[in-house]
Amino acid sequence: MGLQCLPRRLSECSFEPEMTVQIPDDIVSALRLPEAEQQERVTLELACSLYASGLLSGGKAAQLAGKPRLAFGAELARRGIARHYTEKDLALDLAHAGV
Repeated sequence: MGLQCLPRRLSECSFEPEMTVQIPDDIVSALRLPEAEQQERVTLELACSLYASGLLSGGKAAQLAGKPRLAFGAELARRGIARHYTEKDLALDLAHAGV
């Protein structure tokens, strides 16, 4: 867990959880990707999988993937991953649009 704090009081600290995923060397070596692409591609695969399973929102998955939301949405479409957009989401969007 990361801690960023140089406060006068402990209550001024902000805790930012962080996770490191360790992949054994033999698995990394088995990836059929150039070494320069491995980190980005594995992160993108994880982001898409977490979004597809409903464990991350589109915005957070795009953030994990290091892509703008529009580009991440295009990647989801390319993979045939359905967008999570409910009738409630539509109603909220329409209300914000004043429709």
